[in-house]
Amino acid sequence: MTDQNKGGLKVFRMLVNGDPETGMQPSEMIDASAFTTSSQSETNHTFFQTDNGSVINGVWECAPCVEEIESYPVHEMMTVISGSVTMTNADGSSDTFISGDTFFIAKGTKCTWEVTEALRKFYMIAE
Repeated sequence: MTDQNKGGLKVFRMLVNGDPETGMQPSEMIDASAFTTSSQSETNHTFFQTDNGSVINGVWECAPCVEEIESYPVHEMMTVISGSVTMTNADGSSDTFISGDTFFIAKGTKCTWEVTEALRKFYMIAE
């Protein structure tokens, strides 16, 4: 459980900078070879996670990168806080998402994930 869960379930605010005391922590979701700039910065703060890890939400930030994903590992809804990401589907169609946009990727989707400008997003993941 995260700090937000201690003492029982409750409604909480997701903050764009993560935890007010500790901020965001280093993350390693993106393979180092996928980064397209000298910055390989990637950070995360998890606000909530079920005991079995089947639902997770938080805020994540990543430097520009490109990853080809054969099968997206989870169901994920995201809201872009800043930056931009272009998602290209297996059929070649693509959408670019910027600040304020919300989008969803279904588990198993084949896609290319291209962060074109340092991306910060809120996310909710479900297995």
